[in-house]
Amino acid sequence: MNADIQTFLNSDLLERYLIGQTSHEETRTVENHIENHPEVANAYQTLQNKLELVAFANAEDTPNHILDSILEELDTNPVVSLHSRRKKPWFNFSIAASITALVFAGSSVFLLTKNLDLQDENQVIVEELFDIRSDLQKNNDRLEALALEFKQLNNPETEKYILKGNRRAKNLKTVAYINPKEKTSMIDVVTLPTLPPEQCYQIWGDIQGKMVSLGILSETDRRLQKLNYSEGTKGLSITIEPKGGSLKATNETPVAEIEFNSHQND
Repeated sequence: MNADIQTFLNSDLLERYLIGQTSHEETRTVENHIENHPEVANAYQTLQNKLELVAFANAEDTPNHILDSILEELDTNPVVSLHSRRKKPWFNFSIAASITALVFAGSSVFLLTKNLDLQDENQVIVEELFDIRSDLQKNNDRLEALALEFKQLNNPETEKYILKGNRRAKNLKTVAYINPKEKTSMIDVVTLPTLPPEQCYQIWGDIQGKMVSLGILSETDRRLQKLNYSEGTKGLSITIEPKGGSLKATNETPVAEIEFNSHQND
């Protein structure tokens, strides 16, 4: 046994290590000696065995003379604590397991939050898709209506009539499209002079000398408007009526009127 090992064994480092009273550097020194020097490892094992003898003696309530002998022997080599170096990895494992559990819990919370965010984003996307589908349906309906109107306007049987306003409505201009074969009629509001809020423009059909209302013209709706078609209509006229329209045309002269071609009623 060299002098360094003898000096180490004569010190109290091994005993203090076993009772957990060594510093970090001292702990590393003791563990290094135990791992690399058989003499130190044997001394360490001897201290542990003595400690087990004391525990056994106390458990069996041994006679005093035996206990005195053991204690006398232990005075020469101090008793060690139950905290052996080989049990420390379990403590380290517990810490590692705790840290792993915390990391797992944190990851679970993070994933849950991300999942909720993704659910919200998916809901927004679904709502946007419904809006897009609704818009597409509206656009398709509008395109179909326009296609039908275009077909009617380009029908050789469709006749075009332009109604222009007189001095009471100089800027008034509308275009009527009449198809007696298909029994359809439409009017395109081009321009309507502004009226007081309590008045409106109303269009009439001359059916057998009687003025029949075909609807109210709106200056805010500049697209083609369908009109009620009536056979035997001889012409159209536009009058200024009280807001909401009238059941009977006023006796005043219409602001615009036109007669249909005579062959329409043939």
